[in-house]
Formats: sequence, structure tokens, C-alpha cells
Amino acid sequence: MKKYIMALDQGTTSSRCILFDKSGKIASVGQREFAQIFPQEGWVEHDPMTIWSTQIAVAAEALLRIGGSWDEVYGIGITNQRETTIVWDKKTGQPIYNAIVWQCRRTAKYCEQLVHDGMEETIKEKTGLLIDPYFSATKIRWILDHVEGAQERAEKGELAFGTVDSWLIWNLTGGRVHATDVSNASRTMLFNIHTLSWDDELISFFRIPRSMLPEVLPSSGIFGYTDRNILGAQLPIGGVAGDQQAALFGQCCFSEGELKNTYGTGAFLLMNTGEKPYMTTNGLITTVAWGLGGKTYYALEGSVFTCGAAIQWLRDGLRVIDSAADSEYYASKVPDSGGVMVVPAFQGLGAPWWDPYARGIIIGITRATTKYHIVRATLESLAYQTADVIRLMENTTGICVRQLKVDGGASANNLLLSFQSDILGIPIERPACVETTALGAAYLCGLAVGAYDSVDQIRENRAIERLFTPGQTDEWRDQHIKEWRRAVERALVWKEN
Repeated sequence: MKKYIMALDQGTTSSRCILFDKSGKIASVGQREFAQIFPQEGWVEHDPMTIWSTQIAVAAEALLRIGGSWDEVYGIGITNQRETTIVWDKKTGQPIYNAIVWQCRRTAKYCEQLVHDGMEETIKEKTGLLIDPYFSATKIRWILDHVEGAQERAEKGELAFGTVDSWLIWNLTGGRVHATDVSNASRTMLFNIHTLSWDDELISFFRIPRSMLPEVLPSSGIFGYTDRNILGAQLPIGGVAGDQQAALFGQCCFSEGELKNTYGTGAFLLMNTGEKPYMTTNGLITTVAWGLGGKTYYALEGSVFTCGAAIQWLRDGLRVIDSAADSEYYASKVPDSGGVMVVPAFQGLGAPWWDPYARGIIIGITRATTKYHIVRATLESLAYQTADVIRLMENTTGICVRQLKVDGGASANNLLLSFQSDILGIPIERPACVETTALGAAYLCGLAVGAYDSVDQIRENRAIERLFTPGQTDEWRDQHIKEWRRAVERALVWKEN
């Protein structure tokens, strides 16, 4: 008797596996953190074999925790940190270099050259993306340029490229399937979101052999089956989506205009824009939301690079808190930030600024400033950055955002969400299950393997844990946003020569 859908949630700082029942409730969780590698300032890498080993370990662990068997699992959904780039040998399955993480800024100069070469408009029109080190194409180019013999091997068809979803699919299927879904493909700067195919002009421009690229499939459908020798069972991989698109799906944002924010390592706001890509020129990204039922759905996205990572910095860098959960307790020790502003631009700033040379600042310090003010100001910075992106989306689309759905680790912080509601002036909706990234992957898989008949059946699962409503005046809101923007102006282009 089938009971569970398994979601593999491969994130930036940990690999997780969550087993959901058909009602969308969590039955079991396995999680393992792994090391972040920082070879130089602004560079971020992961060990691909560690990604794989931790992910397969937590899959077995989650099932063992409840004494379950593989026969009780409908199938596997995969969601992943996006843009992170892995290149491996097709014969041995061994990576030729560490995974270059989405946060990595090493290709900033190359991106400047692309803009200088006049590629900005072409890339925006074809892919919906801005030229930025964030996306995969320049990371692939860097690996092919800096690993000895890599370009030649790639041209011989010996190497494979994949975002983390492709890497997991390859390993789960014993190297039989090299595939990705439309949402992850749309984050590479090589995928034409209008034709829904790898773009000949772009792969030629970046000198990336087509043989390196995975097959692109809809987000919900059978990608392949797990190798019995690896997982101990032959299970369908039925749903794949990048983490933020999966969260949009898990939040049941199935209708045009619905919006969610995920407070993860970064913060990512996505608005469902329906079956047509909404092209912009103001710093927002046009991306594929998911492919489902023979149709492709699109989203507008605004990215905040540093969100939960700022809380980790308080814990591991400054050591002013012992755990992430302590941030709310310490912040609540003071009624406000005491005029302190923290701009956590550790790897530059995303929308609406898109400045890879911005760096973090703490400003407004006086003799009366305590660690509590700094903790509170850091929390508040997450809300300010979110508000910047939502205002940009409203101005771009003409859609007035009347409610925000939230998820991700930091959404458990009541003080943050209360301040978020105040600074936006709208209600904030936190679902009963905040693990919406994994839940979205499970739902996409469930539709593919027949656990669900339609998205309407999925929507019936949704439950709200708490609604936060604003309690401040427009005057208060305007003054605080003005002070935030003054602080951001001082953080911009700090590292530019």
C-alpha cells in the first residue's frame, strides 16, 4: 500500500529528505549539513561527492526513522539549490572540479565583459535573465577554462554539465539518465524560455558543447527510475524543480498574481505570471515556474542573496548568538534597532540593485548600541530587502500585492514576520507546513505518479498556521524605508576599483 512521497531537498547548506503523506503532512525528516568551501574572497564551492553522499544518506535515514519500506513510497521528487554548477566525467561519474555555488562571484569581471560585448539584450530576450555571476553559463565557462584539458574533453563528448538536480538524477539512476527540468534549465543563461530548448546562439557564444547539456523535461513527469544497487529499490523520479519554483508550487500559488517569499540562505520572491513570460528591464528575472500537464508556466523573480545566511553570520561570524533560534529572543530584548541599520551584502546585492561589488555595512551605531540592536537590525534587513523586491514587482506588473505567503527557515521567526507585515502594510500568511520547497517537489511527483488527480486536490491540503497583520502607520513605514535606502546607498560599489 503506497503511503508516502519522498522529497529530496538538496540545499545550499544541507541535504534533506522529507517523507510526506498524501495530505501533505510530514511523516519523517532526515538532514545533514555539509561544509562550505571559500577558496578566495567572494568564491563559494561545494564538494559534489559530499552533496551526493549526504543526500543518499538522508533518504535512507528518513525511511528508517519510521520503519518504512520502499514499497510504501510512490516515488521521488527532487528540489535543489539552483544555478550551482557541476561538471563531471561521463564514464567515471567523477566531478572534474568542485561545484561552483550560485553565491559565487568569481565570474563578475567576465560578466562585465559580456555586457561590454553587447550581449545583455540578447541574453535578456532569450533567457529572461540578467547577466550576472549568479547564473550557470559563466560558471561552466570558468571550469572549462581553468581545469586542464576540460575544453578538449568536453568537445569530445566526455564531460557532462548539470545543476544539482541533474547531478542527483545521474547518480540515482546509475548514470543512465542525464536530464533536468524546465525550471532549472531556465536558470543557466543557456535556455531559451520561449522555444523551451537550449539556445544554439548562446551555447555557441559560450563555447559549451551541446553534448554536455542534459535533456530538458517538464517538471512533473517520469524522469527515470532509481538503480536498485544504489537505493535498494526501483522508484520513479517523478517531479523536479528548482527550490524556489518548488516552493511556489508548494505554497499553492497556482493562479496568476499569487506571490511567495522563501526566507532561506537567500530570500527569493516569485510571482506566478501564468502561461506567458512577463519580460522586464528593471532588475527582475523572468523565469520558468514549472512544466505541467503539457503547459509551461512562468514567474517573475526577485532575489535577495543574503537572508538566513545573515543569521548564520551572527552565530558563526560575530558569535553574538548561540543558535539561529536565539535571534528572535535577542532581538526582542529591545523595542527597535535603536537607529542601527545592517545591510548584509556579503556577496553583493540582488534585486533591485544587482551590484556584485556591494558589501555589507553596519551603520547608525552610537555609544548606546548593544548586540541586541545589531541582532534586531540584522533581522529587520531581511524584511527591508523583501519589501524592495515586492515594490518593484508591483511597479512592473501593475498588480497590487495584498498578501504574502512565506516559508523557509527564518519564517519561523515571529518578530521578523511581524516587522515584515509592518514594513509592507499587508498581511503575511505562514502555512502549517513551512517546508514548502520539499512539499512542492512532492506534489509535482505525486501528480506524475497518480497520487493526485489535479492541483485542485492539492490545494485542499493547504492549512494556515498563523496570519500576521500590520500595526504601524504609513508615516512610520515611509520613514523606515527611507532610512533603509540611505544605508543601502552607502553599501553599493564598495569593492569596485
